[in-house]
Amino acid sequence: MCISGDKIKHLWMAGMILSASTLFADVAPNKQHEIQHLLDFVKNSACMMNRNSSKHKTVDAVNHIQRKYNHFRKEIHSTEDFIRLSASKSTMSGKFYTVKCPGFKQQQTRAWLLKELEMYRVKRRY
Repeated sequence: MCISGDKIKHLWMAGMILSASTLFADVAPNKQHEIQHLLDFVKNSACMMNRNSSKHKTVDAVNHIQRKYNHFRKEIHSTEDFIRLSASKSTMSGKFYTVKCPGFKQQQTRAWLLKELEMYRVKRRY
């Protein structure tokens, strides 16, 4: 079986497009606002983040989350992936991050951010 030069070019181009889409995988542009909202939500909260038994102010927490987001960008395809990979637990120790907000019990950041994401999505529908 012989493949023509044109078919090889088309297969090569298709492969390059698929590779590029994997290389630059990220949350869809129409959902980027959700990630920005969550970053702003963390930054503007009066909460303390606990990461590996060390407390961090929200500005430091946002910087850490942003660095992890940049690191895992190829694996992040949804806002929920962003929360799971960037803001839920330590890659090194496997310990879950927690957050303590004034007037509330300490909770895992994953649950805190998923709740905020749900409320944000409901507000955007109206």
